[in-house]
Amino acid sequence: MNATALVIDLLGGIALLLWGVRMVRTGMTRAFGARLRRVLGHATRNRFTAFGAGIGVTALLQSATATALLVASFAGRGLIGATAALAVMLGADLGTTLAAQLFSLNLHWVGPLALVAGVGLFLSGDSGSRRHIGRLLIGFGLLFLALKLIVSASAPLRDAPAFIAVLAPLAQEPLLAIMLAALLTWAAHSSLAIVLTIAGLASTGALPPVLALSLVLGANLGGGIAPLTGTAGQPASARRAPLGNLIMRGIGVLIALPLIDPLLGWLLAFGPESRLAVNAHTAFNLALAVLFLPLLPLVERLCRRLMPDAATAETLAAPRYLDEGALDTPSVALAAAARETLRLSDIVSGMLNDAMTVFRTDDARLAKAVEQADNQVDRLHESIKLYLTELSKHEMDSAESRRHVDVLTFTTNLEHIGDIIDKNLMELAAKKIKHKLAFSAEGLHELTEFHARVAANLQMACNVFMANDAKLARQLLREKTALREAERQAAENHYRRLAQGRAESIETSAIHLDVIRDLKRINSHLTAVVYPILEQTGELTASRLKSGEAAPAGNGKPSPA
Repeated sequence: MNATALVIDLLGGIALLLWGVRMVRTGMTRAFGARLRRVLGHATRNRFTAFGAGIGVTALLQSATATALLVASFAGRGLIGATAALAVMLGADLGTTLAAQLFSLNLHWVGPLALVAGVGLFLSGDSGSRRHIGRLLIGFGLLFLALKLIVSASAPLRDAPAFIAVLAPLAQEPLLAIMLAALLTWAAHSSLAIVLTIAGLASTGALPPVLALSLVLGANLGGGIAPLTGTAGQPASARRAPLGNLIMRGIGVLIALPLIDPLLGWLLAFGPESRLAVNAHTAFNLALAVLFLPLLPLVERLCRRLMPDAATAETLAAPRYLDEGALDTPSVALAAAARETLRLSDIVSGMLNDAMTVFRTDDARLAKAVEQADNQVDRLHESIKLYLTELSKHEMDSAESRRHVDVLTFTTNLEHIGDIIDKNLMELAAKKIKHKLAFSAEGLHELTEFHARVAANLQMACNVFMANDAKLARQLLREKTALREAERQAAENHYRRLAQGRAESIETSAIHLDVIRDLKRINSHLTAVVYPILEQTGELTASRLKSGEAAPAGNGKPSPA
């Protein structure tokens, strides 16, 4: 077999290995992700239980990066202390070595058996945990087959002159080898896959032992880069644990670099050369745990100094509940998006209440604060939208897909309401303040009552959104009809006052009617939340036209009135 074919086989084996790691992680998170998250959250009361939780969760997920993203999200929301988060990271580093030890064993029969069982489970279930467990087993089998392919493809490379010529400089430059392995690990986002690849090449003699050890050190360094880059844009509290993990790995590599030769002799005395890479991987992370577990408070203080909190307007508008680590578990990610949407609704509700206060008190400073709150709404809406877009790339069942659309639609309607308050109501308020206008007592009372009904409907819409309750949905839709009647009555009362020649009513007539119109538009956006629920229960007619008249083409939803 020529060199080109060998390289293609080797690259194919590496690609299959990366895909197998991804399938195992995806299957595990979708089947047991919520339980693993609860275990991780409950076991972080002190650094030692947190360390153990990190080992266990990562051994199951087979991805220290996935565990790191979970920990970062918990730390960012204050659900886990900074020292405990660092302890979980240390445990995650050691946990990934257990998976490497397992896959390096000579268990060739496990791969085909896992594939048979996994394909059977995956094809026998339409959705739910059976398919997810099947996906996990398929990935498990692919890992063993990929390692077998890498070993068989790398055996002839041991005596290939070109391959030896390429590796010779790396064997003499351990720092260069470390940097190369770190870069490859960061690109692959899987230190496990890179270490297993190194182990496969080293087991056939294609890699010299000293080079294999240098590459393993680089893979461990690169494994700390991916979580830090993966949390870019998140609050400092979420990024400190990945930063501390990278610092600890970096210090470990710097200590090991001048000691490569004596470490190599010790590792070869401890186990056979064929297991050098995985043993070095385990020894390195075990040494990190022993060295840094007592020093975690110092590492935490260093990270806090390097990455302090920044209490700015941007951080106030930053999402709190959008957990990037939950994207592999759609049900958990959708719950996080819904929770963030409720936070968005709280901001919009505050804007709506403040808007009426501005009309009553002519407070220009409060009007400016309402405009600034709309900027927060826009940024938070954008974050939720991007999060849901990323979630849409993952497989979801029909119920999750419907919920995905519902969350995105309600979030978009809230953003539209924020725009109406900012660009319409506050513009009307500014006109009233500028010209020193005043509503009549009756007119102000009508506006206040109308606003109170819309504000109450906002709270009811949030309840409908979270509970998905048909009874509440019917009640909210009835409120839409009642509000339409209230609008008609308010307009008649206003025109009556105009006919009476009331000066305040004449001066504020346009503003008065526009405020009612805009509040009604806000209510129409709120009631949109009921349509998907009532469609599922078959309670919506195709048209509001009387029986016998042709229904217009469309989606069957009542048009906003």
